[in-house]
Amino acid sequence: MFDKAIQDALILWATIDPIGTLAIFSALTAGMSVTQRRKTATRAVLYAGGVLIGSLVIGQVLLTAMGISLLSFQLGGGIILFLFGLQMIFTDNDQSSGKESDHNVAIFPIAIPATATPGAILAVILLTDNQIYPIAQQLVTGLIVVATLAITWVMMFFSDRILAVIGSGGASLLTKIMGMILAALSVQLVMNAIGVEQWANVGP
Repeated sequence: MFDKAIQDALILWATIDPIGTLAIFSALTAGMSVTQRRKTATRAVLYAGGVLIGSLVIGQVLLTAMGISLLSFQLGGGIILFLFGLQMIFTDNDQSSGKESDHNVAIFPIAIPATATPGAILAVILLTDNQIYPIAQQLVTGLIVVATLAITWVMMFFSDRILAVIGSGGASLLTKIMGMILAALSVQLVMNAIGVEQWANVGP
């Protein structure tokens, strides 16, 4: 079980990506006050936690009941993430409304898909497969999800110190860079889903 816990921790850290989420959060909340940013961080983690824990509990059952394969879920998630990456690249953050940013931004895109990424949701469902892992191991995986989200929250909660260093211009640039990274990641997710690498790696 210890080896499984280590493996789950590495996978969930990579898919939730607290450092990448911090970069996105810092860029998208650059125009907010410290109080608004911290409220947004708390809401985002709570929303993301609800999605991930919900996926852990009923995700596999729900997908099976709806006749959706995990492969289709990965493909759809990659497309959504690609559109989000394009939005980050081409949207001017200076034009965003401060009134709704502290709530709506917490839901989208910070909670979903930045924190509860399609990859994280997929990982949670796969790592708690009812046909493979007993309840005890699934509970450990759930605790790892909570711990990773807690680290993400701490990093976002103190993001004002990062903003003090990079400034609003740096945050805007960070948004564009993260958008490009997310777009590239989404393409990789789609390629993995449809098995493009098997076609491309035909050997010399």
